Amino acid sequence: MKDKASQRQLTSEQKKVVFASSLGTVFEWYDFYLYGSLASIISKQFFSGVNDAAAFIIALLAFSVGFAVRPLGAIIFGRLGDMVGRKHTFLITILIMGLSTFIVGLLPPYASIGIAAPIVLIGLRFLQGLALGGEYGGAVTYVAEYAPTRRRGLYTSWIQTTATMGLLLSLVVILLVRMLVGAEAFDEWGWRIPFLMSIALLGISVWIRMQLSESPTYLAMKAEGRTSKAPIKESFGQWKNLKLVLIALFGLTAGQGVIWYTGQFYALFFLTQNLKVDNGTANLLVGVSLVLAMPFFLFFGALSDRIGRKPIIMVGCLLAVILYFPLFKLLTHYANPTLERAQSSSPVVVMANPDECSFQFNLVDTKPLTTSCDIAKNYLSRKGINYTNEAIPAGMVASIKIGERIIPAYDANDLKVQKERALAFVRVVDESLQAAGYPNRANPFEINKLMVVVILFILVLLVTMVYGPIAAMLVEMFPTPIRYTSMSLPYHIGNGWFGGFLPAIAFAMVAAHGDIYQGLWYPIGVALMTFVIGMFFLKETKGVDVGAN
Repeated sequence: MKDKASQRQLTSEQKKVVFASSLGTVFEWYDFYLYGSLASIISKQFFSGVNDAAAFIIALLAFSVGFAVRPLGAIIFGRLGDMVGRKHTFLITILIMGLSTFIVGLLPPYASIGIAAPIVLIGLRFLQGLALGGEYGGAVTYVAEYAPTRRRGLYTSWIQTTATMGLLLSLVVILLVRMLVGAEAFDEWGWRIPFLMSIALLGISVWIRMQLSESPTYLAMKAEGRTSKAPIKESFGQWKNLKLVLIALFGLTAGQGVIWYTGQFYALFFLTQNLKVDNGTANLLVGVSLVLAMPFFLFFGALSDRIGRKPIIMVGCLLAVILYFPLFKLLTHYANPTLERAQSSSPVVVMANPDECSFQFNLVDTKPLTTSCDIAKNYLSRKGINYTNEAIPAGMVASIKIGERIIPAYDANDLKVQKERALAFVRVVDESLQAAGYPNRANPFEINKLMVVVILFILVLLVTMVYGPIAAMLVEMFPTPIRYTSMSLPYHIGNGWFGGFLPAIAFAMVAAHGDIYQGLWYPIGVALMTFVIGMFFLKETKGVDVGAN
């Protein structure tokens, strides 16, 4: 009876561990996601000199730098955590994160210091990614090693809420600052305030974590002399462990990563970039959906203690594959019905010879767009206009068809007439789009906010299904001496690479093909891969004694 009671109630020490680890991790995610929440503003501040579409995608790639280096951070700090302890490692990571974020708030824009601005910004994102690569594995391992076996899914699911809480906190702070200083001032200088506030959050986080003791599982392992002398070699140089790492990556974290970023970031970018919803409204709607869905991280974490981790995560992946296209099309219907009507009544078609069409995502604008096809597609991509493609014979000039109106593009080889033709072409296209009912922005009075929140809630609910139980499962998959290192790498490749690059990849796919839903094929494909591999190769871990190995 005593054992069962202990499984139901948290001791004071366990409460402190869960609270301190979770709160510190919330602040770290807040720091990391400020950039993503302000990507459209940052693209204008630090990536001037290229067209708007390229600037935004470059800003997303700079955002993704933080994700790209997360596996490196996982290796560096995972090794450190397995060799010297969990507590000291995630004290270091939060210091790096907090200071890097604070400096972003002080960084002069491109207009002041030129190319140095984006270089320094990317360097700071690099440091943030390293820090986060070490943070998550440390916090999850630390809490899981304190947790009773039958409640590990619930305990670790508190850590799983922190990423969403950090994102939510960033959105709330942004909205409050925007309201206080005004939209124009916020875009000019007010966006810096949320970054500068991180110094206060850093102080609170460090003080809280200084109160914690080392994990009892780690201390017991250390007392018995079982700590690993070479955790990287043991994790990735021995097939029995490397096999677990690969299964965890492709059969678990890759699908979870793309679902997380589709539900909580790509949905926000889709609202603002494709559906033309203003940033304030989009952030508010996403924020409400996050608040409503957040308890389900705990629900699915606790449920995994009863029925297992694997079935919940696999069902979440399968539902994402089935529901993404209809949900995002419904998002268009309720967020910008005017745009939907225009797309239906006056579809846009680019009629061009495919051999003359280039890939529309050119990061540094090194290749001039001179063919009529490139000029037509580039302009529509910059405007965020959905279009289809129709092939025409070689030698014919590309045209844009808007409803029944056909607008010829032009070849820009003749520099003397290029500017004149460009101005005339843009004017006619804009007039035709306006006449066909294409809006420059979503009409705030036409946005069905309730239904948009419902759709966003469903997208985040899928996130809670795959993310709530995954921390416990990752901890349970790997032996204690190499746990921090082994679980951190697949988690941060799955989330940092498969997930973190999702916004940039998806928008590049949209720009290349013209279809605003084209980018959804990426998360659908990865989620399907994870479902198939996970169903065949992933073993259930519920009930594993994490201190026994």
